[in-house]
Amino acid sequence: MKKAILFGATGFIGSFLLQDLLNDESYDQVIAVVRKRLPVTHPKLEMLIGDYATLPSMKESLVGDDIFISIGTTKNKTPDQDKYYEIDHDYPLLAATIAKENGAKGVFLVSAVGANADSKIFYIRTKGETERDIIALNFDHTHIFRPSMLMGDRKNENRPLEKFMIGLFSVINPLFMGNLQKYRGIKGEEVAKAMLNAAKKPAGKVQVYEWKEMKELL
Repeated sequence: MKKAILFGATGFIGSFLLQDLLNDESYDQVIAVVRKRLPVTHPKLEMLIGDYATLPSMKESLVGDDIFISIGTTKNKTPDQDKYYEIDHDYPLLAATIAKENGAKGVFLVSAVGANADSKIFYIRTKGETERDIIALNFDHTHIFRPSMLMGDRKNENRPLEKFMIGLFSVINPLFMGNLQKYRGIKGEEVAKAMLNAAKKPAGKVQVYEWKEMKELL
């Protein structure tokens, strides 16, 4: 049996992933690092309350086989680019570094379609640099998931533009063919399920999953 460490359990993908990990027999313990206690109880769940600043002090508790990272923010929530970079790059990298030092073998990272460390676009460059630096940690298995538009209802969040885009993608998704398939929208719960299924049959040193590869894991 294995232990999983999850960062981002309160997020759109992470909330589905938490439930999937708790319900899966492959893991006998799930450590979720959160900023405040979740209204979730489960005999397999251990919650650690903390954030980027306090993470080093938790090192002795961050011991697991696989680490799942679905941390992220938005420009509206975090307009300051330095803080944005800390959340989207520094925090995932620190979490992965600590887990690797404690013996974790696999890392499963939510990134974004088009991630490119050489991009002039801040968001795309940040995602690309996060991928690059986590790959450099040299886990036995590094799995990177690059969704495009995330489909589904974000509970307790009012995002009218996003709701419009979800409706639009539900219509135009079939138009993305061939090399454009990676831009198809995908449900948050499908990304979570793909991450868990990838963890149950890891293959290769570094794997990148876009829309087609994630769908094949379902």
